[in-house]
Amino acid sequence: MTSNLRRPLQTATIALSLAGFAGVASAQIPDAIAAPGETQIAKFHAEGAQVYECKADAAGKLAWVFREPVATLMADGKTVGRHYAGPNWEYSDGSAVVGKVLANAPGTTPKDIPWLKLEAAAHRGNGLLSGITTVQRINTAGGVLAGACSTAGAFHSEPYSADYVFLRKS
Repeated sequence: MTSNLRRPLQTATIALSLAGFAGVASAQIPDAIAAPGETQIAKFHAEGAQVYECKADAAGKLAWVFREPVATLMADGKTVGRHYAGPNWEYSDGSAVVGKVLANAPGTTPKDIPWLKLEAAAHRGNGLLSGITTVQRINTAGGVLAGACSTAGAFHSEPYSADYVFLRKS
């Protein structure tokens, strides 16, 4: 009987430990992209690609230039929306938000795209994303394209993942 009592206690201890860990992780948002006074409305994981185009710079040298993101937004392993050029985020209820970059912080490694803070510049539809004021891109993995390109107009999709946090002023 004693071992049966320990199992719920161990489970509760693990759950509390994970809850504490989640609190620490959210406290590690860099000051540059923090959104004090705002409340989290939703957080979605994104899997997709950062699309780059080979273009000539002012000196005529070819280089990869970021063009657009293309990603699926997921919650609990299910597709709930999409992220694409604008940048736009569309939720399955038809609501959408367009962002404008305000600030950034470096990704964890040089291969990771930066973390971002974006202000909501426009909204479409009524639903979850209609009142969003800020979007944060955090926990990025991949997405940076390094190296030279040789053909103007060529495209390359570099896989990435990130978490997008949708906030509203309190």
